[in-house]
Amino acid sequence: MSFISSKKDLNTSKIIIFGCPFDSTSSFRPGSRFGPSSIRNVSDLIETYSPVLDLDLEDVDFFDYGDLELIFGNTQKSLNIIENFVKENLAKSKTLIGLGGEHLISYPIIKAYYSVYPDINIIHLDAHADLREDYLGEKFSHATVMKRTIDLIGNGRVHSFGVRSGTRDEFKIINLYSKDKIIDFIKSTDKPLYFTLDLDVLDPSILPATGTPEAGGISFNDLMDIIYSFKGKKLVGADIVELAPMYDNYTNSSAVAAKILRELILVFDFNFKINC
Repeated sequence: MSFISSKKDLNTSKIIIFGCPFDSTSSFRPGSRFGPSSIRNVSDLIETYSPVLDLDLEDVDFFDYGDLELIFGNTQKSLNIIENFVKENLAKSKTLIGLGGEHLISYPIIKAYYSVYPDINIIHLDAHADLREDYLGEKFSHATVMKRTIDLIGNGRVHSFGVRSGTRDEFKIINLYSKDKIIDFIKSTDKPLYFTLDLDVLDPSILPATGTPEAGGISFNDLMDIIYSFKGKKLVGADIVELAPMYDNYTNSSAVAAKILRELILVFDFNFKINC
């Protein structure tokens, strides 16, 4: 099963989506390893056409690679597999969208992008700060992923929105924006941008099927306003993480994630066309 309207030729496709079925450090509800396949399975429920963007997936050269073969129980080897896959395809001038899986899968993707775009900035949407130095004795965890990212690319380059859970120390160091301010930053910067979307940023009434649901989340329309603000900007890569479909009712959460992925692919394609 591939995401709706995926093309058959990897070599001619500009955009690659790929699954990272990994949830080895999930601390509450496991199961996000099944997120990528669930997004694909429900994608036939949505149309290929976006009336908001007036664009259609049928016109986009994108390829669904499927899921990477990761090593359950070995976090570091799994992270290395993800990083090497992204590096290999960046060297071929591909743009990549990773599907999680837990949020830790973002770190090796960002690490690979940082090797190509040393001035990259991260747009981080999440219910949780993910800025702990370690969690349960582990430095590499879904709860430490943004701290490891800051350690890698430097402070002041991770821009967060929607965070409503974290320790006192995390809230002392987070670079937290309102919706209007995060959109203003995206529209005003000329830096390369990477977008990491933890789906638990949405209120659980909209998307309950996630590993660590947190009340008080943002609306779907607020999320889409932010995604649409990437139009015309130097958006170089993205990921969508933390869908745990077994906690879903009638695949509602997976359908929400599939629609988000459709719009994100179309924004990337719009940017390709205006920059040609």
